[in-house]
Amino acid sequence: MKATFKRFKPYFKDYKRYFFYVVIGIVLTVSATVALAQVMQPLIDRVFVEKDSEMLALLPFMVIGIYFVKSIGRYIQSVSMKYIGQHIIARLREQMLEKILHMNMGFLYENRSGELISRVTNDIERVKYFVSNMLPELLREALTVVALVGYVVYLNPKLALYALVVLPLVIYPLIKIAKRLKRYSHRSQEKNADVVTRLTEVFNNAEIIKANATENYEMERFGVQNWQFFRINMKAVYVGDVVAPLLEIIASAGIAAVMFIGGKEVIDGRMTPGEFTAFLTAVGLMLDPVRKVGGIYSKIQDAVAASERIFAVLDRKTEIDDGTVELKEDIQAIEFRDVALRYGEKYALRDINLAIREGQNIALVGDSGGGKSSLINLLLRFYDASEGEVRINGRPIRELTQHSLRHHISVVSQRVYIFQDTLAANVAYGQEMDEARVMEALRLSDASEFVASLPEGIHTMMEEFGANLSGGQRQRIAIARTIYKHASLLLLDEATSALDNESEKRIQKALEAYTQDKITITIAHRLSTIEHADRIYVFKEGRIVAGGTHEALLESSEEYQKLAGKLA
Repeated sequence: MKATFKRFKPYFKDYKRYFFYVVIGIVLTVSATVALAQVMQPLIDRVFVEKDSEMLALLPFMVIGIYFVKSIGRYIQSVSMKYIGQHIIARLREQMLEKILHMNMGFLYENRSGELISRVTNDIERVKYFVSNMLPELLREALTVVALVGYVVYLNPKLALYALVVLPLVIYPLIKIAKRLKRYSHRSQEKNADVVTRLTEVFNNAEIIKANATENYEMERFGVQNWQFFRINMKAVYVGDVVAPLLEIIASAGIAAVMFIGGKEVIDGRMTPGEFTAFLTAVGLMLDPVRKVGGIYSKIQDAVAASERIFAVLDRKTEIDDGTVELKEDIQAIEFRDVALRYGEKYALRDINLAIREGQNIALVGDSGGGKSSLINLLLRFYDASEGEVRINGRPIRELTQHSLRHHISVVSQRVYIFQDTLAANVAYGQEMDEARVMEALRLSDASEFVASLPEGIHTMMEEFGANLSGGQRQRIAIARTIYKHASLLLLDEATSALDNESEKRIQKALEAYTQDKITITIAHRLSTIEHADRIYVFKEGRIVAGGTHEALLESSEEYQKLAGKLA
């Protein structure tokens, strides 16, 4: 737990003014609690014993004043601490997402989306409850215990010894329980990630589920995760909820000792009834904060476990080290020198030697798994070459900052991404909005006609995953987004797979003039897409086995002849 507090210390330093307010609130609350015990002495001695009517008239106002001060203190402390907690959590949530977004693609492929969503939402929510609620309560109740202990020692040191001797007995079981709870919290958070992952898969694949009538099958799979989650949480409940009754049982021994010994003190005349009542009230008031401190200490283990999962992500280093050189000019030359790429022990690319110049239209063909997409991943620096070197404009790609490199690259991948925003915002994604440029990009991507038929044209809101568009329409939007970016390197990975032949021809014709001063690399699924390329490279098992124009390869490459038959 100490390590967790240490990790949060840099955050806490930014809220000195609010912590000052918290301290004021706690001091007011604790002072009022002690004053409440002190009021019992004049109530018994002056009112009940001495029959003092003036004190009787004064006491109700004193009690109201005490509770007023206590309420003001609790409000100041609560609002200030919740501000600190909410603000820290908002910062943590942003830092988590920023860290995840800047991790290499290998990390994102390895970790389930449900696991990452759970860390950004559920784990941080558990920490928020700790920082905003449990931490201020822990501070307040601990200080209340300290103040009341000081008060009872002041009233009667001998009697205080009998009352407080039971407190050390609480510590050992609390430590044992806390360790077990932390273990359950880790398991609970991991299982929560499984539940979120299952839900994410269900919602993302709703069409497949309905088409195959597998609703019951998915419910069974979800039920397994859901009830495992329930059982883990209940184990934490069984252990955690032992704390309060355990503390009360131990504390009752202290109260029993006070009643017996204090009663004798009053009978022997060494203590007034008012002093005894004030003492007993203070001990009684101490029980509640002691119980709360114990309960909070147990619950803190949940936040500690969540914090460890959060900082495990924040502390993780990306495998892709960012470069330091800004790529300011257009990409005019690309070179692969003896490049190899491994995923684990398996080679995805081997012995790749390739030079591409400005204005060239390059096509990559080959069977699935041949290495075509891996080559594009290297240009985007989703991965770094395991061997050899990729150079951009004569400079090693590792020296370039990833942001400036990708600023000069436009991509249309096999999977089309449509965001829940207007159609225009999807086309101008990440760029400054210019409606005239949006319209031009849509024209070049053969999308003007269908966009004009939409209810609000380019301002029509897109549904999640572009559900209100057809596959071909989504692909046109993706191509328009690539054109709008006006990058010097275009990477088209099966960019027209959802389009009919006529639409593909119209887009190709429109793109010819647009790409004259750019480098275009196309992964193709149709012969018509690649036959006019300046150069075609044939991939097989991670190697380039042939290269040339369409006509030359038809004559010289048996592998290309087979592929041409499939692509026709």
